Amino acid sequence: MPPAKRRPRTYDFRKTSTALFAQYGLARAAVRGFGEKELALPSGLGEWTVAELVTHLGLTLESVTRAVEAEPPTGPQVELTDWPFTTASRAALNEERVRERAAGLAGRAALDDWLAETATRADRVLEGALPGRLVAAPAGPMALGDLLVTRCVELVVHSDDLARATGHEVTLDRQALAACTRLLADALAARVPGASTEVRVPPYAVVQCVEGPRHTRGTPPNVVETDPLTWIRLATGRTDWTSERAAARVSASGERADLSPYLPLLG
Repeated sequence: MPPAKRRPRTYDFRKTSTALFAQYGLARAAVRGFGEKELALPSGLGEWTVAELVTHLGLTLESVTRAVEAEPPTGPQVELTDWPFTTASRAALNEERVRERAAGLAGRAALDDWLAETATRADRVLEGALPGRLVAAPAGPMALGDLLVTRCVELVVHSDDLARATGHEVTLDRQALAACTRLLADALAARVPGASTEVRVPPYAVVQCVEGPRHTRGTPPNVVETDPLTWIRLATGRTDWTSERAAARVSASGERADLSPYLPLLG
């Protein structure tokens, strides 16, 4: 019998919007503490410097403004759980946009001013916006509420990248972290449908995945558990399954509890 289709998770639009701006603000606060030395450091993402990674954070929020201001799109709607699997196809375009924008932001003051202006514009276009409105998202036509969830994922993931690249703490907003964790967990369940393995990322997400005998009661025979940040790093390829198992940041029991064939989710 095929596994029952999961009911799509819903996200509160107001909470997601608040989380988006909160995480952007936390990243900006950290960046204000960076000197030119930190901005010139390698980001750990290809050839980007930290300054270029910061530029990507700004473009992440700016994409909301572009999406809302663009003509209403046509074509099939991109489902939220499909979004993680579209990111690899846009990597080259993102690289080009980041380098072009970073080159135009000569000096620290210009970068700070642009980050602030980006937040102001995004806040303005979202005023009174409807979460179900179809907008021209980077991945294709998408409900505005879903787009904001993807922007939370981007900001959480890259805020963590900033922290690891610079050694400076970058606080993660709890609601943004929750949205990021849940979407990536749901994407795993969509990629590997089934009900033989339970993946737990307390306190934010529990999903079932992987084909096999369906669990109905008691302790599942196959269980994976980890913390949100480790899960996000695994799902986005910032770390690998073997390393996290060896460091005891992932516990996995059962013959179907090895998730390494399915990770990372983002390209």
